Amino acid sequence: MARKNFIILFVLLLVIAIPNIEAGEDVPKTIEKKIDIVVEAMVYCQSCEHFGTRSLTGAKPVPSAKVSVTCENHKAQPSYYKVFETDKKGYVYAALEGFKMQHYILDHPLQSCYVKLVWSPLESCNLLSNVNYDLNGAPLRYENRRLHGSNYEAVFYAAGPLAFRPSDCSNNTTHN
Repeated sequence: MARKNFIILFVLLLVIAIPNIEAGEDVPKTIEKKIDIVVEAMVYCQSCEHFGTRSLTGAKPVPSAKVSVTCENHKAQPSYYKVFETDKKGYVYAALEGFKMQHYILDHPLQSCYVKLVWSPLESCNLLSNVNYDLNGAPLRYENRRLHGSNYEAVFYAAGPLAFRPSDCSNNTTHN
């Protein structure tokens, strides 16, 4: 008899407690920390003196240039693509909003993402170069920098520097 009363009491307590748990009362809410991936790069115009080389000696920054960040998942399928614009000093800050890793190791930005030049506003310097492997996509490197907030963290990666090359270096007689 006592066992039957205990079971009835236990069931009644469950019936009373379950609606409170489902409604979220007295349950501590956990705030998920947002982690952003940020890619930085510099875009230059290679000088005619170093045309045909990978040197950026004497190169000038390209403001308002467009670069793309492309990421592929571990099945080599595109998982992220966005075009970003450089500032007036040729610097691009690309926060990869919406970037998701399906597989933590194989889809990691170091393995899956690359940066490519898209467009230069300079008519005199708008041809693609292969400085830092831009023709196939410049790989990322970890910068060992993080920006922390209470519910936010940004992890920084860098690519490049990247460079367009001059469209006409015919007046220059020294090609290294």
